[in-house]
Amino acid sequence: MTAIKQRSVIQENKSSALIECPVTYLMDKIGGYWKPIILFHLIAGEKRYGELKRCIPPITEKMLIQSLKQLEAENLIVRTAEAVVPPVVRYRLSDSGRRLQKVMDAMAEWVIEESKLNGIPISQAFSEFPVVIETWEARRESGAQFGKG
Repeated sequence: MTAIKQRSVIQENKSSALIECPVTYLMDKIGGYWKPIILFHLIAGEKRYGELKRCIPPITEKMLIQSLKQLEAENLIVRTAEAVVPPVVRYRLSDSGRRLQKVMDAMAEWVIEESKLNGIPISQAFSEFPVVIETWEARRESGAQFGKG
């Protein structure tokens, strides 16, 4: 694999964008197809590797392992391994990862609202999004309208 040239214009622009643009910073941490999906599932609580694999059937083992390692390196998840046979490995959100819950909730709300507005059914029932339900129930109880602050 070719080493990244640290003094290239592209790398300097990327470094600058990470500092100046919060969206660039966020996407550098959670960007990609699988990482937000993994984070979304871990918001509901700690999961073993096999549980995560069952939650996300289309993900390959290689991509799941790679994404988990990247999320751990970014300090968004914590990996705990027990020295037993067979090995038990659990993943949970770190404090930093838990602070992403508002972001993940907002993305899920947007998807649900957008799908309703465009007549595109989402593949899961709303009840299958346990993380967002509390937010929605609180809004319903307070009389807040969907999609309104």
